[in-house]
Amino acid sequence: MDVKHVLTRTMVASFILLMGVVAKAEVKLPAFFANGMVMQRQSHANLWGTARVNKLVIVTTGWNGKQYRTKADASGKWKLAVPTPAAGGPYTISFNDGEVATLNDILIGEVWLCSGQSNMEMPMKGFKNQPVEGSNMDILKSRNPNLRLFTVKRHSSFLPEEDVSGQWQEATPQSVAEFSATAYYFGRLVQEMLHVPVGLIVAAWGGSAAEAWMTADMLKAFPDAKIPQSEADIKSKNRTPTVLYNGMLHPLIGLTIKGVIWYQGEDNCNRAQTYADMFTTLIKGWRAAWNQGDFPFYYCQIAPYDYGLITQEGQPAINSAYLREAQAKVEFRVPNSGMAVLLDAGLRTGIHPRKKEIAGERLALLALSKTYGFEGVSGDSPYYDGLTVQGDTAMVHFGRAPMWITCKGGFESKLFTVAGSDKVFHPAKAWVVRSKIYVKSEEVPHPVAVRYAFENYVDGDLYGGNGLPVSSFRTDDW
Repeated sequence: MDVKHVLTRTMVASFILLMGVVAKAEVKLPAFFANGMVMQRQSHANLWGTARVNKLVIVTTGWNGKQYRTKADASGKWKLAVPTPAAGGPYTISFNDGEVATLNDILIGEVWLCSGQSNMEMPMKGFKNQPVEGSNMDILKSRNPNLRLFTVKRHSSFLPEEDVSGQWQEATPQSVAEFSATAYYFGRLVQEMLHVPVGLIVAAWGGSAAEAWMTADMLKAFPDAKIPQSEADIKSKNRTPTVLYNGMLHPLIGLTIKGVIWYQGEDNCNRAQTYADMFTTLIKGWRAAWNQGDFPFYYCQIAPYDYGLITQEGQPAINSAYLREAQAKVEFRVPNSGMAVLLDAGLRTGIHPRKKEIAGERLALLALSKTYGFEGVSGDSPYYDGLTVQGDTAMVHFGRAPMWITCKGGFESKLFTVAGSDKVFHPAKAWVVRSKIYVKSEEVPHPVAVRYAFENYVDGDLYGGNGLPVSSFRTDDW
């Protein structure tokens, strides 16, 4: 037999073998449908993947032993929803298109998506020279088989992707050390209070712009957002519009979740004037894409930090105060949302505050009180709700302050300024009278406007009776 004939027979045999492998190819699933995952309880939870073309796919759920059938399309894609029970597990799920694939150690509980930029991404072990306060002991005590963690690997893409890189891990000191601190503290408290499994999926990238987490359609109303028309237009992997939505969020859309927590805004400080509208559009856009109704969306107001920005006139710029102001507007525009105020949890010389437990637990308070119906507690901070003037004294009114207002260390705040019609602000004496703050300055006999903590960096000293801080605010629109 000559060499040519041998090669021909070898190629034919290889082709037959390859076709056999393809014919027996079992169901393939996205990375987040995997051993150890958490599925949303008491829902119709979506599952999808690929199988052999035009073949019947049978899904068997271990919690009830029932089978659910669907058919793969001409490209091999399939999708269906299965009813999930009350919290429990571990269970198995099997997928059969002629070959059987089985997932093990599946828990049924609460699933939350956690997204944003570096203050969501920052792991429990901290960044170099930037620790997370108290995390070492919390990592040590973190083992919890009912808390499951999934981190989406950073990925920027010009086109929408179909899958992500990542894996489910049980909460252990090793896995928790590498996991988002804000998300961990959120999930730890939710799991502790609900006594059910909790799954956390983190899709975050440090320094990312809000625009990067949006689609071109969402950004139509924002002409300054330059939508890339080709790969060559991607100037930044984490700031170019649409690229993180495509690379990290699009694959997750349709995954049945309870809600979203979000910590982002620092990158948008230099364009705060568009943020309230943009963030509102982002939330509505995500909800529309998920087609799961107005799921809960809770977010952190960015913490104070000295950005070192200077105006054209050579004065310190207060861009972050304007950004915080924009964020504060959104919870009143968007149903089923809430903002965790961090005015007392910043760091003058670092954009990554150490107090991540405060951030995560204030987000959890919002979820526990608003979503899960815990009574007797509140996750809402009081907010500025009006100004009246009597002579030389301005009186600031607050909403959501049933237990009135208090100041750190007493009844006087050191963080108020007041201005007259000349628009020049002067430090003011400010004191609490029940649910109001009285503000006065000898330099301003006829007050017109009041500002509280309206700076880049500040350590907030005004609280509600529930111990949650009041956001920085201004009564003017100058």
